[in-house]
Amino acid sequence: MLTKTKIQSKLKQILPKKNVLTTIEECYVYSQDGTNGVESKVLPDVVVFPETIEEIQQIMSFANKHKIPVIARGAGTNLVGACIPVRGGIILNFTKMDKILEINKTNMTARVQAGVVIGQLQDKVSESGLFFPPDPSNLRVSTIGGAIAQSAGGPKTFKYGTTKDYILGLKVVLANGQLMEVGVNTIKNATGYHLEQLFIGSEGTLGIVVEATLKLIPKPETTRVIMAYFDDVDSATNSVVKMIDANLYPSTIDFMNKNTIETVEKFYKIGLNTSKEAALIIEIDGFESSMDTQINRLKDVLETSQASDIVISYSQEEQDKLWTARRASFGATAKLSPDVVTNDMIVPRENISKLVNGINDICEKYSLKVCIVGHIGDGNIHPQIALDLNNPTEASNYEKAKSEFYKLTLKLNGVLSAEHGIGLEKKAFLSDSVSPLALEYMKKMKNVFDPNNILNPDKIF
Repeated sequence: MLTKTKIQSKLKQILPKKNVLTTIEECYVYSQDGTNGVESKVLPDVVVFPETIEEIQQIMSFANKHKIPVIARGAGTNLVGACIPVRGGIILNFTKMDKILEINKTNMTARVQAGVVIGQLQDKVSESGLFFPPDPSNLRVSTIGGAIAQSAGGPKTFKYGTTKDYILGLKVVLANGQLMEVGVNTIKNATGYHLEQLFIGSEGTLGIVVEATLKLIPKPETTRVIMAYFDDVDSATNSVVKMIDANLYPSTIDFMNKNTIETVEKFYKIGLNTSKEAALIIEIDGFESSMDTQINRLKDVLETSQASDIVISYSQEEQDKLWTARRASFGATAKLSPDVVTNDMIVPRENISKLVNGINDICEKYSLKVCIVGHIGDGNIHPQIALDLNNPTEASNYEKAKSEFYKLTLKLNGVLSAEHGIGLEKKAFLSDSVSPLALEYMKKMKNVFDPNNILNPDKIF
């Protein structure tokens, strides 16, 4: 086993010295991610900022030879401990590999490095009249590499799907340093196994994604946002089914419960109706000429669903305010207590109400303050819980509540994660959600790609 000094010395031979961080303070910063309540008990040996694929290949070849753990990191915003270096090793930070290499309007594709920020990509492709729909709440900082690693989704999943639906091809550096190109740059491919899909959601445990070819679609001509308020949660959640029955498919149907509405309004005052028990943020898109028809049909469904207040935002400024309010819910919840933790479950749409009400009941049982939001069009719910993790009772109550969240989700035919991944936080529960044979083959695939277990070890399994 090489000493920390020898590891650092070798990496300074591969990379410019300015791209190698070694001090305790620097390593501590990169030993954490966005997960509250989960901290690294060890520091990485070194943090590196590669700028080329060749540098990453050399790093991986060296690490594999000496069995040194390697943890790939984008913005570190994930919420399941996926970037935490539990065995030390090398943090591979993609901040300097953030280039949009090509946007091809004819082919409707983009080729990007793993460190590209999703919000910046969306802005850039928009200039060409194109659209990249995956839309995580932290899109102004989260990266393509992270979205691929966690199979990220976001509000627009209801109509447009998640990251996995927009990956055509990948360049992946394997554990031994080899560069594998998987997938294609065409919209169809029936040529062998779709290995590119294998790396999506693998949380950096099978290979290091360094470049991606993305599918783009035409940018909708216009959008409108409707805020619908309800006097009870069931009416709000049941309205989603009625929209589908009416052949209405908004780009987004997001949910906020009363606690969230009140908390966000205190944090970001835009005039939300805090007297209501629930609200839906509904975005429609398409041709300008279709907007009035869509709005009128949607209003009919919402009124039939007992919506008690409907607000339509026509200007971009009004729409931006509503989306800023929704995206601010995590930060707003953090104002209630020293800490905030969130979770990520998904159930079939027919069971949305049972999940939302069940989460609320569980939190009441354990005296936890919860703001419930979610991409309700998908059945994906995010309880955001404000607590003091240094308070043993509150911390213990959250762990009990979390276990009950998962049991309820599975009982309702759902799964443990829709878009956050497994990481450290959920790995103890994975066997409850995945069949034994499937889990066995997942572990076999891990061993094929990473026999020395150096790629983000101790995550998922």
